[in-house]
Amino acid sequence: MSDIERESMEYDVVIVGAGPAGLSAAIRLKQLDQEINVVVLEKGSEVGAHILSGAVLDPVGLDALIPDWKAKGAPLTVPVREDNFYMLGEAGQVRIPNFPMPPLMNNHGNYIVSMGNVCRWMAEQAEEMGVEIFPGMACSELIYGVNGEIKGVVAGEFGLNADGTQSDAYEPGMELHGKYVFLGEGVRGSLSKQVIEKYALDANAEPQKYGLGMKEIWEIDPALHNEGSVTHTMGWPLGKNAGGGSFVYHLENNQVYVGFVVHLNYKNPHLYPYMEFQRFKHHPMIAKLLEGGKRVAYGARAITEGGYQSMPDAAFPGGALLGCSVGLVNVPRIKGNHNAMLSGKAAAEHAFAAIREGRSGDKLEGYMAELKEGAIGQDLKKVRNVKPLWSKHGLMTSLTLGGFDMWTNTLGFSLLGTVSHGKNDAESTGLAANFAPIDYPKPDGKLSFDRLTNVSFSMTNHEESQPAHLKLKDASIPISVNLPKYAEPAQRYCPAGVYEVVDEQFVINFQNCIHCKACDIKDPSQNIVWTTPQGGDGPNYPNM
Repeated sequence: MSDIERESMEYDVVIVGAGPAGLSAAIRLKQLDQEINVVVLEKGSEVGAHILSGAVLDPVGLDALIPDWKAKGAPLTVPVREDNFYMLGEAGQVRIPNFPMPPLMNNHGNYIVSMGNVCRWMAEQAEEMGVEIFPGMACSELIYGVNGEIKGVVAGEFGLNADGTQSDAYEPGMELHGKYVFLGEGVRGSLSKQVIEKYALDANAEPQKYGLGMKEIWEIDPALHNEGSVTHTMGWPLGKNAGGGSFVYHLENNQVYVGFVVHLNYKNPHLYPYMEFQRFKHHPMIAKLLEGGKRVAYGARAITEGGYQSMPDAAFPGGALLGCSVGLVNVPRIKGNHNAMLSGKAAAEHAFAAIREGRSGDKLEGYMAELKEGAIGQDLKKVRNVKPLWSKHGLMTSLTLGGFDMWTNTLGFSLLGTVSHGKNDAESTGLAANFAPIDYPKPDGKLSFDRLTNVSFSMTNHEESQPAHLKLKDASIPISVNLPKYAEPAQRYCPAGVYEVVDEQFVINFQNCIHCKACDIKDPSQNIVWTTPQGGDGPNYPNM
C-alpha cells in the first residue's frame, strides 16, 4: 500500500463496478436491510458507459431480484420472436434447424436489450433504495487489513503526470473501507487479478479462457428490419483459423446489433480479429441486410469462456468476486448477464448474514458453494464441455459431440465427464514462421471500416497527460521477443489500434484503448498488464 495520506469512509459493503453483478448485489443488500450502508464505485463516466454485451437477456436474474421489473419500467421491451442458426460459407449459408438443439438453446422468453440501459435502470432502482453510486471513480488500489484481508479500495485518484509524479492538480482520492468488498469489475479486472493471485483462488481451477467480442450498432432500412429476430452464425470467415461466430439481433427503432466473437486461443499470430469481423459483414446475407444502412456505434470487450471448470474460488478474506470476475458465461448460449445478477444476489445474501452475525473481513465460505451447486452451477455444468471440445477438435466435431453432451447433461449425466481446457490463450499462440500471413481486404468505408475510424464511434477518451494505463513488465520484450517470434501480434489482436511497431519501436497509443483487455490476455509473453486509468476515461457507450 502507498504511503499517501488519504481520507477514508466506512461502509458495510463496498462494491467495485456498476455492472449487472455489482448493482444486483447493491439492490439485494438494501432489500434485506434498508439501513445497511452500500457504495458502488464505477470507473466509467456514467453507469453504463463501459457496458458492452450482445445482448439477449434471460430474465431469470431479474425475476429473482426484482420480480415486478415490468411494472417498474425495466428496459426489456423486445422479446425474441425468431431464432435462427446458420453455417456460413464464403458465398452462401445453410440453415441449421432448431429442433435437434437442446432446450437450453431456445431463446423463447428472452429479450434483446442494451445492457448499458438495463444497468442505468438498475442504478436508478438502487439509488431509490439509498445505495450511493459514484461514477467516474476508478479503483486503483486495494487496502489490506491487519490479518491480510481486503478491507477496502482507493478510488478517485486524479492528476498524476505521465511519469507517475503528482501534478499541481493532484487529488489523492479516498480510501473506502467495508466489512466486505465485492469486485464486479467484469472480465479480467485489474483488482480481481491481484486478488486471485494473492489468495491463489484459481489453484484448483482450469485455466480461464476468453473470446474477443466486437460489436456495432446499425440503423438499417425499415423494410429489412425484423424486430425480435435473433441470428447466430458459425464458419466463414474464420474457418479453421479460429473458433468463434457472429450474432445479429434486431432491436427496436430499425436498429440491429451486429457482433462477432473470436476465441482468443487461436494459434496463427497473423490472425487479425477485427478484420475478420469487418470481412464477415461482406457475406451476402449480412451485406444485403446492412445495405444502405448506417453504423452508429462500435465497441469491443473480452468474454470469459472457460465456464464451470475455470471458475476460481469466488470468496476471499474480506470479500467476493462477482459476475465476469468469476467467469459465468454460458458459451453456447452466449449469455452471462443472468448469472452475473444471480451471483450479485447470492454474494449480498451471504454478506448480509455475516454482518448480522457481527462478522467482517472473513471469507464468505458458503458463497462459492452456492455458485457451484445452485442455479448458476446448474446452468454452466450442462455446457462445460462445449468450449474445450471446440478448442481441441474444431467446429464440426464440437457441434455434434458438444450437442450430444449438452443433451445428456440435460438428462443428468455426461459420458465425457469434464473435459479440460489445457493451455491458456497466451500459451496457445504459435510461432509466426509456422503460419502464413493472412491477406485481408481493405475496408470499403460502407460496410467495413478501418480501426481508428471505428474507435471514434466508441466515444473513447483518455486524459493524455496521465501515466499510460497499459504497462509493460519488460519494455524490451515486444521488439526483442514478440516481433521475431510472433510478428508482434499486439498490432493485430487489439481491436482499437493501440499497439504499433514504428521504426523498430513499440508504440502504445493508450488514448485509443476501449478497455477490452485482449492485450492482458493474449500477449504471448504475458508482458502487458492492463491497469485502470483515472476515473471517467475510456469508452462512452450510449446503448451497447
